[in-house]
Order: sequence, then C-alpha cells, then structure tokens
Amino acid sequence: MQKKIVEIKPTDRQAVLEDRRRLKMARSAHAYVRGSTLQFYEWLKTDSSAKLPQGPPIWICGDCHVGNLGPVANADGKVEIEIRDLDQTVIGNPAHDLIRLGLSLATASRSSDLPGVTTALMMEQMIKGYQQAMLPQRAKKATKDAKKVQPVETVLHQAVNREWRHLAQERIEDVKPTIPLGERFWALSDEEKAEITKLFETEQARKLITSLKHRDDDAKIRVLDAAYWMKGCSSLGRLRYAVLLGVGPKKDKEYCLVDIKEAIRAAAPAAKNADMPKDFAQRVVTGACNLSPYLGERMLAAKFLSRSVFLRELMPQDLKLEMDRLTREEAIAAASYLAGVVGKAHARQMNAATRKRWAAQLSQNQSKNLNAPNWMWRSIVELIASHETAYLEHCRLYATA
Repeated sequence: MQKKIVEIKPTDRQAVLEDRRRLKMARSAHAYVRGSTLQFYEWLKTDSSAKLPQGPPIWICGDCHVGNLGPVANADGKVEIEIRDLDQTVIGNPAHDLIRLGLSLATASRSSDLPGVTTALMMEQMIKGYQQAMLPQRAKKATKDAKKVQPVETVLHQAVNREWRHLAQERIEDVKPTIPLGERFWALSDEEKAEITKLFETEQARKLITSLKHRDDDAKIRVLDAAYWMKGCSSLGRLRYAVLLGVGPKKDKEYCLVDIKEAIRAAAPAAKNADMPKDFAQRVVTGACNLSPYLGERMLAAKFLSRSVFLRELMPQDLKLEMDRLTREEAIAAASYLAGVVGKAHARQMNAATRKRWAAQLSQNQSKNLNAPNWMWRSIVELIASHETAYLEHCRLYATA
C-alpha cells in the first residue's frame, strides 16, 4: 500500500511544528529535559546557581545534554565522539555544561528505572571523568578504557562502518536522488527554492562541499532536491532545510545531504564582556571550531532570506547517542566517558596551569559520603525535582487531548 503524503503548506508550518514539539516532549521525562532548554536557563538565574563554581570563561556547549553528543566525522573520515549540536554555544562558565549533562544523565537513569544510588554514582564518575580530561597524562587511558563499554562502543562501531546508503535510508528513506515529501519533509515555497539555488551557487558553499578529502577541489555542485525538514525538538519552529546535492561530473556524480539550520540569539548565559561574533551563525561556527573541531571544519555561516543560518554536510558517521534504556554499569560508565568528552572540549581551550586550577576547584566542598561536590549534587537534585513537576504538567496540558 502506497504511503499517503502529508502536505504541509509553508503558511501552516508554525502551528504544526509547535504541536509536534509539545507531543515529542511528552514522550518521557528524558525527552522533556532535552526539549526544555529554556527552563534550565531560568534556573541559572536563581539564587541556587550562585553557588556554582566560576570556571575560566571559555566556549561551552550551552545545551550539553546526552542527545547533543555522539560520533562526528571530520573531512578525512576520522571519527570521534564530540559535542554535535552547538546552537546555544557561548563563551561562558564550563560548570553550566557539567550541570546540564548531569541533569540529562540523571533523567536517563530514572527513565531506565534505575535506583537513586545509581544517580549518585554517576555524579561521582562525571567529576572523575571530567577531571581526567583536564590532565592529558590521564585522559588518553581514560578515553581508551571508556570506549570498551556500552553504549559508546556500539554507536562507535556503527559509525565507522556506515556509508552513504545508510545515511540516505535513515534520513530520506531512499537512496534515489530525491527527498520524499511526507511526515518529516515538507514542500518549499518558490522563494525558498530560489534562495537555496542562490546559496549553493556561491564559492563559499562549493568549497565547503568539496573540502572532503576524496573530492576534487574544482568539482561542480548541483542542487538536485530540497525540502523543509521537521527535525529536532528544541529547534522546532526555526528555518530548517535538507538539500540533496550532486557533486562532480554527471556520469560519476556523488550525492551528499546538507543540513541548513537557522541560528538564533543564544539563551545560554555568556560571560561578562565575552568577545563573541555578533552574527548568530558565525557564533555557532566559531564555538564549534573550538569545542568540536571535526564538526566545526565542516560548517559554514551564511544568510538565508536575510536570516542567519549555518550549513553542514551530513556524514554517514554522524550519529547521536541514545540513552533511553541503560543498565547500572552502562549508566555509570557512560557518565564518566561523556563528562570526559566535554572535559576534553573545554581543556583544549585552557593552558596547563588553568586546567590544573579548574580541576582542583571542582573537587572543593565534597561531602564525606559522596565523591562529588555538594554544589553539583544539590543542583542536580533541585533540577530533577523542578523538571519532573513541569513534565507532568506538560503532559496534562498537551498529551491528554
């Protein structure tokens, strides 16, 4: 039976996107945490956040939940686990990334029906993994050991063995050079079609696409198809497009899929007098280059219909980590490893003396029965309580109709 095409007109997008976002956030407490970024930033304005340590002002993710980490490939095809979503990146307090990641991991643990003591052990391992990343002599061994545990090992194995056909079947449900309209991909307006064509006629866009190691520097690129992309959760409602390109001569052309995403003003709090690009997309690209070099080198800031957007070619190896069902051992190991990934992203922006001071500062105010600082434990407990209350209210309002 042929699948019925769902037609969403450009004028109807916003209402549909908002409804989808609300329903998606109601699926689980973990999904709600991932989509309720603004609630986390509101907490950072309260008196509770005043007790957080003030780390050196560096580029931070700003929205460092589990779903925003995963395998990322560079232009040469090498794969590493990095931060993979930098929409909220700013120069700010690195402690904010730790708290956001801790909240996400704790919620994933609770969604897996793991006891509360697991959350306590995860917080201990988070601090340990992060501090090891601050000390290069320890970081290499810690990273090697962590990659041997699930679910990190599984997703890395999947990533390094993926090809274009896997990306095409996953993202566009086919390997043919078209983007099928339906639940996820919607028709474009004539103005959007013209703007996409114009964008990929620029030399900057061509250089981005041909930057991959095996492509000819002078290769021509052609837009084969494009659609509006209903994707993500917290980003629903912004401009988002999937563009299918042909690269090289027609008889030997290669296909690639490009993600165009609108950049908006960061809600994450920035450090006072932080020197950041005023253009929103350029801020995202600059943050990516500092935090996740594999991703940053594949990104480009541009203008689209007078709005700030950034482009990146999607690679088959780019995957997100799924932490929906975890064993106790997996949860604890994942906490150490992922905190180490974030620590590595932070550490590369600090000199040795700054890394040492910051690592020592994180260990202050530990209790006798928990090898994690009190400020972290109390913050996570408070955030879990407030998010659980908000999640139940969200479900009552939007998931019972």
